[in-house]
Amino acid sequence: MTLAVFFGCTFIAFGPALGLFLFTIAHDPLRIIILIAGAFFWLVSLLLSSLIWFIAVKASDPQDEPLQKGLLIFGVMFSVLLQEAFRFLYYKLLRKAIEGLVALSEDGCSPISIQQMAYVAGVGFGLMSGAFSMINLLADALGPGTVGIHGDSQLYFLTSAFMTMVLIFLHTFWGILFFHGCEHRHWWEIMAVVVMHLAVSGSTFCNPLYVGSLVPSYLLMVTAAAWAYVLSGGSAQNLRRFLLCLRSGASPQLGS
Repeated sequence: MTLAVFFGCTFIAFGPALGLFLFTIAHDPLRIIILIAGAFFWLVSLLLSSLIWFIAVKASDPQDEPLQKGLLIFGVMFSVLLQEAFRFLYYKLLRKAIEGLVALSEDGCSPISIQQMAYVAGVGFGLMSGAFSMINLLADALGPGTVGIHGDSQLYFLTSAFMTMVLIFLHTFWGILFFHGCEHRHWWEIMAVVVMHLAVSGSTFCNPLYVGSLVPSYLLMVTAAAWAYVLSGGSAQNLRRFLLCLRSGASPQLGS
């Protein structure tokens, strides 16, 4: 049973992201480099925020429960802000990289657009975030033990897997929105990403009332996905054509 939980939660959390990687990133070495660098930037932001939270906890009274809860909330919110700050730093780095690629290119064009970079960087942020969210849980899922034997929720591993999946998708969409806002100086788009990130992270404090965190997160994911789709040049007409091609079994054709 523990093995089934392990593989089930692994495929729920990382299956869709693995599909994105295999079909849209793995064939291009440059995209793989951008993904790994994005994951590294997220990791550095986590290390810095964890260090600050650790210092704050050690400098406080461990017996003061309200203070410790306040420090936990502070740590989560500070970590979100630091992640978005590093997303901005990564955007600046990739902008410089595009200028270098254009200078080296024979035709004066970059082999990858800023929109594609935003998508790949978002996947990198999401994969590293998901890995740190689930790695310890997956290790515990292998047992020994029985989930909920002391009266706790038996859905803990399952809801954690679904939360990890939505966070990976959200980071992907947030990357597109954030880079578009930076590229066109639409600062409200950047602020929207920060607010959504704070809202999703704050909703996890509703656990173990999992409905209070999963439902808002998935609603925000749908909103961010639609917004990112529009900013990437998508339209209702394109979506309708794609669905009609799927229904008829024909392959979508690129316009000339």
